[in-house]
Amino acid sequence: MSKLQPVRGTKDIFGEDARRHGFVVDRFKNLAKRYRFDPIDPPIFEFTGVFARTLGDASDIVTKEMYSFEDRGGESLTLRPEFTAGIARAFISGGLQQYLPLKLYAHGPAFRYERPQKGRYRQFHQLDAEILGVAEPQADIELIAFAYDLLCDLGLKGRVKLHLNTLGDGPSRDAYRDALVAYFSAHKDKLSEDSLLRLEKNPLRILDSKDEADRALVADAPLIVDYLTDDARAFFEAVCAGLKQLGVDYTHDQRLVRGLDYYSHTAFEFITMDLGAQGTVLAGGRYDALIETMGGTPTPGVGWAAGIERLSMLADVPEDDTRPVSIIPMGERAERIALGLAHDLRSSGLVVDHGFRGNMKKRMKRANGLNARFAIIMGDDELDQDKVALRDLDNGEQLLLSLSEVAGTVSERFKEA
Repeated sequence: MSKLQPVRGTKDIFGEDARRHGFVVDRFKNLAKRYRFDPIDPPIFEFTGVFARTLGDASDIVTKEMYSFEDRGGESLTLRPEFTAGIARAFISGGLQQYLPLKLYAHGPAFRYERPQKGRYRQFHQLDAEILGVAEPQADIELIAFAYDLLCDLGLKGRVKLHLNTLGDGPSRDAYRDALVAYFSAHKDKLSEDSLLRLEKNPLRILDSKDEADRALVADAPLIVDYLTDDARAFFEAVCAGLKQLGVDYTHDQRLVRGLDYYSHTAFEFITMDLGAQGTVLAGGRYDALIETMGGTPTPGVGWAAGIERLSMLADVPEDDTRPVSIIPMGERAERIALGLAHDLRSSGLVVDHGFRGNMKKRMKRANGLNARFAIIMGDDELDQDKVALRDLDNGEQLLLSLSEVAGTVSERFKEA
């Protein structure tokens, strides 16, 4: 039998990785509550059409990266590559329209078949925040402020930069699309094969091309700012003014786009240079036509997503300063009593480590290795007096206490420390 290995692009999250991962999720959930977002947990897989329809039949995610399979009933299902499509489906099929406006947050695993690299896996984990039913720029401002506050909470202030752009409204995008088609059509001989296909289906996606020849053409392509309607320009100005009022610095990145037709107005990315190469750690935008594209009632929306793996690599995670109480029973009688004492101490809010085996020396070594604050030593001599020994591992002081006194004494000593 060959040696068992994890599937390429997956990773066991354990130990320090798990602690950092949990720190990011906890900060996100706490901040979401302060912003009054409600949790939602859509299924980890959907009918393939949910993603094919929302991400675009010709997108790289749909054509190259989705994990799709046929179930036993013959249905084509797909592991979610992102959260927004599933949340939009839940909004339509679950009758959530009655709760508008909705502010939702989610987190969990997502799946894309792409080349594994630093901070990017085939099973990865995302944070996601969405506001549905608000057409005003205040939703964009609040959502970006939420993202900014999260990154600050994670210790990334000054280490990420907000790039911001507008995609305009429908008329703006139509005019811009025509300008792009005219520009790139005049340079067809220099376009990559993928971008030639995009030219026919969605020329805005050429602006995201990684091909060097395409990038050279993109550098001189028209800018959407020159095709904005008055309403679109006013919307973007309101978003910029709101961010300035909140002290959120940004760069107007006129090359930042979202290629799919249901995107409109605000597009943004928080970018870092701390991962070796320029990397996006959080990105989002407004998608006013998404719900309608999926067959629902027209409903404005705006959202963002962030990769937990990348954030956990960058985050300023404090050292774990939890100092447990170690219970060290010696003998069968002490072992029986230790079970109840450990339970009582945990019920009182204390962190307790109960070693399961080993002599006194080994158990004390374990307690010191865990940076325990106290050790509760239980042997026949102590129990004959209905007592246990409480040893302060910082100064060596030792007290004999009755079992009923332990929880209160330990809690008071922790407060004094």
